[in-house]
Amino acid sequence: MIRQAIAVFILLFVVTVIAGAQSPTDDQSLARETQARGYWIDTSTGLMWTAKDNSYDITWGKAMKYCRSLSLAGYSDWRLPSIDELQGIYDGSGYTAPPPAKGGERVLAGKPKGGLLLTGNHYWSSTKGEDDRGHSNGYAWYFYFALGKRDWDPYVYHGSKRALCVRGSEK
Repeated sequence: MIRQAIAVFILLFVVTVIAGAQSPTDDQSLARETQARGYWIDTSTGLMWTAKDNSYDITWGKAMKYCRSLSLAGYSDWRLPSIDELQGIYDGSGYTAPPPAKGGERVLAGKPKGGLLLTGNHYWSSTKGEDDRGHSNGYAWYFYFALGKRDWDPYVYHGSKRALCVRGSEK
């Protein structure tokens, strides 16, 4: 009897968490508008973000080049965002992430604001890592949307890192 009650409680808890993580109608409407327009403007920062990422794994240098060469919505001054800018669009209120490439279960995770379409979880920033003397150490920061945290990898690493571009003044 107690095991059944615990099982029902766990089931109700899981259903509540999953239901709470699904986007409300307003979020879905914003996502549709953002994708149709091709960009989203964050009114709190004035930054304009591409509606979707580059859709494939990429090295840091190629991510920088991808954003610099992007022409979208009549603008050609796109760039890779700083780590602070990436973290600024993180919404940790819950989301069902896409399953890993080789299968597996979906996980509750963070998501970007503005209805942006992310096809991965890790996004390069323009912020370079530095050694104790302030010199570049060959690493760049990236933001991990699934967990809402920053980390860094070597510039040449390309596994599971994508580019999301922004335009506007860097903080």
